[in-house]
Amino acid sequence: MLDTTLVHTLESGLAGDTEAPPPDDDALFDAYSRAVTSVVDRVGPAVVRVDTRAAGPHAGRGGTGSGVVISPDGLVLTNAHVVNGARELRLSDIEGRSTEARVLGIDPDTDLALLRADASRHFPYAPLGDSKTLRRGQIAIAIGNPLGFESTVTAGVISALGRSLRATSGRMIEDVIQTDAALNPGNSGGPLVSSRGEVIGINTAVIMGAQGICFAVASNTANHVLSEIIMHGRVRRSHIGVAAQTAPVPRRHAIAAGLDNRSGAILTALDQDGPASRAGLLSGDLVVRLDGKPVTGIDDMIRLLDHSRIGRGVTIDVLRFGRLRSFDLMPTERAAT
Repeated sequence: MLDTTLVHTLESGLAGDTEAPPPDDDALFDAYSRAVTSVVDRVGPAVVRVDTRAAGPHAGRGGTGSGVVISPDGLVLTNAHVVNGARELRLSDIEGRSTEARVLGIDPDTDLALLRADASRHFPYAPLGDSKTLRRGQIAIAIGNPLGFESTVTAGVISALGRSLRATSGRMIEDVIQTDAALNPGNSGGPLVSSRGEVIGINTAVIMGAQGICFAVASNTANHVLSEIIMHGRVRRSHIGVAAQTAPVPRRHAIAAGLDNRSGAILTALDQDGPASRAGLLSGDLVVRLDGKPVTGIDDMIRLLDHSRIGRGVTIDVLRFGRLRSFDLMPTERAAT
């Protein structure tokens, strides 16, 4: 028979091993608050208000948005829809200083624009981070400057990565960050920032009535766009001279051709002198692969036809009357819109 004192001692020891001390909520909230305020103190001075005046004799007051300075010489990233069609641009920082700016390049396909501030001074700036290192649940802080005198701040977490969002040009913006940090009016074009103070995205849209879901173009996409604009004045993309739409792949055709595709991109029209027409493609062909990569719709084909394929031979696999056929062609650079 066990000694009752020993049993009591064992029970006390087991209880001590399994019971964790209650978390200190105040300490956790204090740490969270310090992280957010630290980021705002560092990045806030780099966030500017972007005021625009449209071109034309009957232009109204113009619009407003936010932007973020990404280099000490005054390079500014914002949304394309904020500055598109603007005749005059003015930037205002949180200290109330204003300067005129000019557009270096606009890319409606990613809703990004690169501006240059005209003032010759050292600007507070925020570095672009690596969006590939992001994880769901990570703190995300959205900063805007709709008033021109102080930053507005919302905070939340990264809800999802790798989302797609359709731009005003009709193309899909790939690798979009979804966050529950609310996007206030006038904050479009401002930065989404990590707890390390790095810009991880450019806030681009909010779905009204969808529990405050907001989207930001990933910083790696923004880095590519600004590099293309600086080097070429535009973002280059390849072109094969077709119009297409997503269409289902008949199951019997997929089985006969050994395809996993349930859908593809059916060609609805071709430029007579375009690369696709010269290669022998026809209206009604159903594109299912491009350079061995599956094409399940028009968005896949648009995404795969990026600048890296300009002037480089590609192979397109299509279903024509249920038979799989391959065509080699040379994409050209798509004309600027």
